[in-house]
Amino acid sequence: MKKPLIVIGGPTACGKTGFSIRLAKEIGGEVISADSMQIYRYMDIGTAKVTPEEADGVPHYLIDELNPDEEYNVMLFQQKAKAYMEEIWAKGRIPILVGGTGFYINALLYDNDFTETENDTSYREECYRIAKEEGPQVLYERLRKIDPAYAETIHANNVKRVTRALEYHYLTGQRFSEHNAEQKERETPYNAAVILLTMEREALYARIEQRIDLMMQQGLLAEVKGLLDRGYSPKLVSMQGIGYKEFVPYFNGDCTLDEAVTQLKTNTRRFAKRQLTWFRRQIEGLWIDMSKTDGAGALAQTMTYLKERGVLQTNNNS
Repeated sequence: MKKPLIVIGGPTACGKTGFSIRLAKEIGGEVISADSMQIYRYMDIGTAKVTPEEADGVPHYLIDELNPDEEYNVMLFQQKAKAYMEEIWAKGRIPILVGGTGFYINALLYDNDFTETENDTSYREECYRIAKEEGPQVLYERLRKIDPAYAETIHANNVKRVTRALEYHYLTGQRFSEHNAEQKERETPYNAAVILLTMEREALYARIEQRIDLMMQQGLLAEVKGLLDRGYSPKLVSMQGIGYKEFVPYFNGDCTLDEAVTQLKTNTRRFAKRQLTWFRRQIEGLWIDMSKTDGAGALAQTMTYLKERGVLQTNNNS
């Protein structure tokens, strides 16, 4: 019998964290983060990491487990998430996978196998060298020629994911977008239900603006400075994350603080747009427009869906 798994995905700032905690308390769930940045210690404000107060007693996993200079990739995520899922099931509870890194969500949901591309790293290292010496855009243009569909869903500066797609094509002769489509056709090994939160664009963009203003009030600038003072290089994958890279030019004297914040807002809006594009193309589930309902309404829709999918028993009293 397949074990239950609930997935909550969607763009940044659409309310995934609050909703997942509400759902977890309702059904006896525990949250696993499907976010490529929240795994890092010392990166709290810029990643919108859940606070102990927000978590309200709901256990969270894959948060604050690595230092910013440690590697984190989709294979590590899969290994760690699967181990935590087993722990959660052993307690008779339901794992709830929550995040905006759709690539990670799909990898776990469909148990995608990446091992075939892990043995020979020479091409990957060559890609990293090109990105470093000639710039990420050169690498990205290669991907656009080979696999325009996948290129559209990621940013040119996301060297790690651009490289993975190029490497996959180099080693297998197949486009990564085609690989993803095939993986999507596979049956998930779990009794899974996917909830995708969305929001009207203007409402989402307004929330992004408000969230970033709040981050600045909470001390985002000091958080970035603290990371730099600890010796974490701006070239690290973690430090290239949105919310961190935008302030490096400010500390170098190359832009004003207002310019850095404006750039952060622009980058976050673009990121949210790419996330929505990715989720719409790559994953299927129950879409809930959070600009047309509240938390209680979203929870009611979700509970109905979970029972229809057989993830929750209809006679479940919780």
